[in-house]
Amino acid sequence: MPELASSAPLRAVTPQPDWNQFRREMPVTTRWAYFDHAAVGAIPQLAFDRISRWSSEALLEGDAVWGSWDRLHQSTRETAARMVNASPKEISLVPNTSFGINLVAEGFPWQPGDNVVIPEHEFPSNIYPWMQLRQRGVELRTVPLDGVRVPIDAIVDAIDSRTRIVSASWVGYASGYRLDPLELGARVHERGALFFLDAIQGLGVFPLDVRQAPVDFFAADGHKWLLGPEGAGIFFLREEHLNLLRPLNIGWNSVAHGNDFSRVELTLRQSASRYESGTQNMAGFIGLGGSLETLHKYGLGPTHSAIAERVLDLTDQLAERMLRADWRLGSDRTETAVKSGILAFEVPGVDSLGLKQQLHGERVVLSYRGGKLRLAVHAFNSEEDFDRLFSAVRKLTGK
Repeated sequence: MPELASSAPLRAVTPQPDWNQFRREMPVTTRWAYFDHAAVGAIPQLAFDRISRWSSEALLEGDAVWGSWDRLHQSTRETAARMVNASPKEISLVPNTSFGINLVAEGFPWQPGDNVVIPEHEFPSNIYPWMQLRQRGVELRTVPLDGVRVPIDAIVDAIDSRTRIVSASWVGYASGYRLDPLELGARVHERGALFFLDAIQGLGVFPLDVRQAPVDFFAADGHKWLLGPEGAGIFFLREEHLNLLRPLNIGWNSVAHGNDFSRVELTLRQSASRYESGTQNMAGFIGLGGSLETLHKYGLGPTHSAIAERVLDLTDQLAERMLRADWRLGSDRTETAVKSGILAFEVPGVDSLGLKQQLHGERVVLSYRGGKLRLAVHAFNSEEDFDRLFSAVRKLTGK
């Protein structure tokens, strides 16, 4: 499939999506009150159908239909690009977020004495690759949080003339605190550094327009809010940085003439696909394409997201019910701009980890992070799920 010359922004299909229909397209709802999208999300029906068809064809046809698989694979790249208003040339299909972060951490032209700035309490994937650079004389600077808030002023103050990259999570994995990539990216650029966005806890819900937001690189595995299968993710780098990073894991698929195996010439692709060194996870990326199309259908685009509006409305309702029940919230809900689909909470006098395990037996799925329970609400969740949660907690704890 030829690459698109440019990508027009995705538009919401309808101003008022049918959330009940979205719920019907998520069969997990027939068995569970599912609140674990910040860990591993369930896949929608379309993703399942795509993967099932691939499996059947792999069983019955082998590679006789490989061309159709490749077209779907490339379509996933194009859909991902449109979702964030990027060019397909700026999108690499990668196994996971860690892979994308390492493309930058290991590929950047560091010099001894350079430094990287991150907020504290990042997910380990956004710590270890930068920590590893100490072996190359690169300093890792960690900025303390203000409670659960990411202090943008303090991050900017930590930048000096040797800061090359600032890396931060769009949404905090434990607290759900959401930062503004537009503001942080702009201020990082003003100080002469580049901005890496760990997008895994925001992409799939909140809009991101890379033509507006000064994000130089981002990575996000598809298996959380994007509702894709594990092992199929997205890496973005701004086209102007293509030759900045030294490509890692060079293979037959890294070069411009990748399918001409008799021509051995190291001429790299002039696109982010140069980082896809060899055979790809066809089933995973074909499934991810179905997930992205489902999210688009229900209003996810680069400049507006009906899914985000729905998620914030649901989490507002849920937070209010928690407070009425005298549960303790561990997420900042003071202003809309910092809210996300994640709610951290505790039931007073109850062991959170034990309760998490007991709730599983009541068909309620959530996580335990940072000493608290963590709910992660997507747009197909409903009051029915909330009722099951509260009923189960009352049954198990009397609270």
